[in-house]
Amino acid sequence: MNAVIPHADPAPPAAGGALVASGRWQVVAGDPALEQVADTLRALLAPHLSDRLLPAGTRHTGVPTLTLALDDLPRAAPRTTLGVDPAGGAHPADEAYRLRVTADGITCLARTAEGAFRAGTTAAQLIATAHGTGELPFQEVADAPRYAWRGLMVDPARTFLTPDELRRIIDLAALYKLNVLHLHLTDNEGWRIELPGTPRLTETGADGRARDFYTVADYRSLQEYAARRFVTLVPEIDLPGHCRTLREAVPGLREAPAPAGLKERFPFVPPLDLTDEATHAAVTRILADVCELTTGPHVHIGADEAFGATPESFAASVRELRAIVRAFGKRPVGWQESSRAGIEPRDIAQHWVDVPMMDLPDTSEELAGRPELATAGMTPEIVGALKSFFAPTDQDVERVVEAGGRILLSPQSHLYLDRPYAAESVPPEQAGTAGRLGFTAYRPRSIRHTASWDPSAHPVPDASAAGVEATVFAERFKGFEDVTVLLLPRLASVAEAAWCGRAPQWTEYRERLARHGRLWTQRGLAYLPGTEVPWEGDDRQDRG
Repeated sequence: MNAVIPHADPAPPAAGGALVASGRWQVVAGDPALEQVADTLRALLAPHLSDRLLPAGTRHTGVPTLTLALDDLPRAAPRTTLGVDPAGGAHPADEAYRLRVTADGITCLARTAEGAFRAGTTAAQLIATAHGTGELPFQEVADAPRYAWRGLMVDPARTFLTPDELRRIIDLAALYKLNVLHLHLTDNEGWRIELPGTPRLTETGADGRARDFYTVADYRSLQEYAARRFVTLVPEIDLPGHCRTLREAVPGLREAPAPAGLKERFPFVPPLDLTDEATHAAVTRILADVCELTTGPHVHIGADEAFGATPESFAASVRELRAIVRAFGKRPVGWQESSRAGIEPRDIAQHWVDVPMMDLPDTSEELAGRPELATAGMTPEIVGALKSFFAPTDQDVERVVEAGGRILLSPQSHLYLDRPYAAESVPPEQAGTAGRLGFTAYRPRSIRHTASWDPSAHPVPDASAAGVEATVFAERFKGFEDVTVLLLPRLASVAEAAWCGRAPQWTEYRERLARHGRLWTQRGLAYLPGTEVPWEGDDRQDRG
């Protein structure tokens, strides 16, 4: 295929030839059940075709047609889908499809509306990234995803993204066949969702400034918008740590017992103690509202980096968080540390780190050779404390697998897209933009490094897989363009690995990727045109 996502293995075309894709197009639903899918695809194609896209309800002979149709798909798909359906199905959704490019246009065949939509996004990529000749070779493809959960996490808690900006991210995710938008809605720096039962969370802050947040109407509208693109929103309320904003809005929440001597050595925001009756009641009100407002089946409870809580207190609080979410009819998701509170067969733990992945120095000499760590304020004592604090992460995946839980793969080493770009990837005219982005404690890496990630390299049995999710935390940047520069072009390879279940072959992949700068530009998305990719038209202008 000519599209970055998915890269299926096309069957040999029945006869040579090519479809001219540079003229007008029409989108047609071959079944009434697909009319809404056709409308959504027209909206996704609009930035790429402009006035070349015929409006709904019009049909012209001689104009290439993107046709959506339901079919029983007699030809086998190339892979079996693993993992957890983010929309709540008992089994992974049927997203298999067949796609044909012929002289008349592109035909998308699937058993379900969701499969037809995935085929349609492949067609949209083909049209938007057609070679300079505007021709698409005749071809036929049978395709299906490897992982059922293919997600992207964004961080409006630290850098607020407006509802319209989130819609643009949802569109980007949908075009690359991602089906989850995980919203990190709360942290020490902000609380971004209106909750009727605790209005103080989104009132004017202590500094007198109005807080940015999603109203109940915003949140409902975003979920409806995403659902039309077969994307499920998963809200994260990060507890028992990461709770400064909550503490400011709701004074008097009990602090978790801290390890002896910790307060004297390191500053931290005290995690919550959910065994305290008043604290438990306040958190229950919050999660009751979040669960009631969320149409999807999952609510993320956080449970990461509860620095300042004893292991016993942390485990007790996580058990309470899970129980509250379940009581309101949702399935809890937690970062991998949540596994230390015990795991049940349906629990999902998001794997993001282990000590080797943290890539920390072992000696003062090694620390001196890591300027990014010095910039982040690391000292030998802090490095030692981090290694000690994160030591249990080395057993988290094994713990989840042995207990029958599910692993959602988000390894910091490759899928944390707030990692700085390596200098050799950055064109000189973008050095300033790239230099101010990314979390300074991470070693900078190349675009090829991200594209080398293979989900099968992790010791997760098929039966224990939940899926794959990229993240972009926002400690060090501000604004929508900063988000998209960190995401693009790296998000494309993560989406391909999630769909295909393997890393793309770099030499072939970079040639496909080179055509996607045009797609992002047409959508008004800033990106980093890295030097490792032969961008069509030498597309290396400043996009930051």
